[in-house]
Amino acid sequence: MNYFKKILLFAKPYRKYAVLNIIFNIFYALFSTLGFLALIPMLDVLFKQEKPPVKIAPTWEGITGIKDFIFDYLNFYVTQIRVDYGESSTLFFVCGLIVSLFLLKNISNYFAMFFITFLRNGVLRDLRDTTAKKIIQLPVSFFSEKRKGDVMARITTDIQEIQWTFLAVLELAVREPLNIIFTLISMIMLSAKLTLFVFIFLPISGIIISMIGKKLKKHSDRAQKEQGHFLSLIEETLTGLRVIKGYNAEKKMSNKIFTSTSKLNKILNSLLNRQNIASPLSETLGIASVAVILWFGGHMVLVENTMDGATFIGFITLTYNILAPAKQISKASYNIKKGNAAAERILEILETENTIVDPEQPKELKSFESEITFENISFKYDQDYVLEDFSLTIPKGKTVALVGQSGSGKSTLANLITRFYDVNKGSVKIDGKDIREVTQHDLRSLMGIVNQKAILFNDTIKNNIMLGVENATDEEVENAAKIANAHEFIMNRPNGYDDNIGDSGDQLSGGQQQRISIARAVLKNPPIMILDEATSALDTEAEKAVQDALENMMKNRTSIVIAHRLSTIKNADLIVVMRNGKIVEKGTHQELIAHQGEYHKLVNMQSFD
Repeated sequence: MNYFKKILLFAKPYRKYAVLNIIFNIFYALFSTLGFLALIPMLDVLFKQEKPPVKIAPTWEGITGIKDFIFDYLNFYVTQIRVDYGESSTLFFVCGLIVSLFLLKNISNYFAMFFITFLRNGVLRDLRDTTAKKIIQLPVSFFSEKRKGDVMARITTDIQEIQWTFLAVLELAVREPLNIIFTLISMIMLSAKLTLFVFIFLPISGIIISMIGKKLKKHSDRAQKEQGHFLSLIEETLTGLRVIKGYNAEKKMSNKIFTSTSKLNKILNSLLNRQNIASPLSETLGIASVAVILWFGGHMVLVENTMDGATFIGFITLTYNILAPAKQISKASYNIKKGNAAAERILEILETENTIVDPEQPKELKSFESEITFENISFKYDQDYVLEDFSLTIPKGKTVALVGQSGSGKSTLANLITRFYDVNKGSVKIDGKDIREVTQHDLRSLMGIVNQKAILFNDTIKNNIMLGVENATDEEVENAAKIANAHEFIMNRPNGYDDNIGDSGDQLSGGQQQRISIARAVLKNPPIMILDEATSALDTEAEKAVQDALENMMKNRTSIVIAHRLSTIKNADLIVVMRNGKIVEKGTHQELIAHQGEYHKLVNMQSFD
């Protein structure tokens, strides 16, 4: 229930729709009850029960006499019609009254549903928007711990589950209780004794239903988790389809998916069987209650003569009017238990603490003036430190290359300077300001990033290049593409810069993808460039052309180049050789070659042009 309350907080902006819904639900419940009460005078006409004619219209004598006033007034009015116009006209009048009351009931129901629709869909939209925004804001470290498919399941199937559970309950939260209250008042007015007898059986029904629903949340939670696992398998399969086919692993991956779907099928069967029993069980218990009421009420009519037949039949119809809402409320209790599991998974994301946050009073960082410094930093992803007591200064306008074997900490430095992760010890500073003291927006506005793997989106080439820049002109986009040696192949595309490149840019070759990624960084024109294996996906000819372009672009610019291909960093102002998170040597290409140390060994392992 706590999760339900937290989800309902999203309904605050839509309070006016809730109020309108409540107003029309009040009318719905009122007209519904009056419609059933109106059956009693019709039954009197049908059964031709002779009642003492009321010559004078009854007068209002206060709330305590409301029952006598209503029935005396109906008796007076119907009697007058019977006397003046006959039985046929009386029957026509009563039928018209019933139809009118039920028409008003359904009109009220329509408007109640009309207004609750805006609340339901508004909450759903805001919940999706808030979850999506939170996912984008969460640090990169969060997604190294969570499977992407599980996160996708939470923002899709879990939120959809909330729509069909929690938000569906909102439709019943006012209408059904009001229906029960109005009906109960009418039943008490007809016969307090019979009403008391009816409610002896309701707690018994509630206890039986609640016993079945106790395990529903547990099964729902297991189902949602397994759906997340299934989506993860599908996402991994689609991403790695070439590798799967290349290694003839189709059967292996299919078996993984089949195992997940079989497990999900078993959980869902158990879950739905428990859920489906609610409706027939409620109906069976309801019919049993009605049968007992028929016996007890029949005794009052035939033996005790304390109730007339028409009133008793009206009472039975009112009993039905109270059982139907009770049945809906019992189903709603199932939905709340089921929705709790989905809400818990959504709220787990929404309530996850974001460890990468902006300071409350940030320092201004609008430009880069002097240097980047890593001061005695230590960092670990898990247990072991990747960098330990690492220090390095990068002056403005210089190109610094980071080389070394895989796992030496090169890419980690790029993650730290962009503040995708925060250091465990020490500090990273720009112009003497700790990057944790400035906003992430200001920090990243100074940087252009080209990753080892080009990250492109299912959009046009132009929009991919303009990702970090708004309102760039076509000329600026083309100039950036020319610097990245991409303009020629772009113009050969069917729609040029407006050509859609498909999911992850799959319609382009690896080299073309990387050149679009480089053009994106060029267009942003930042003072600091971070190139993480920027040319690794290019063929030899394209690599040389792009390398020349990158060198021209890096003039008068501070660049951090992470490279395995040492041919791309020969002209760097400083080459830093790393091993196990530490600097083992640094200098220019010529100095390090002359030193014949670690760098010299790496050079000998590769061929230079």
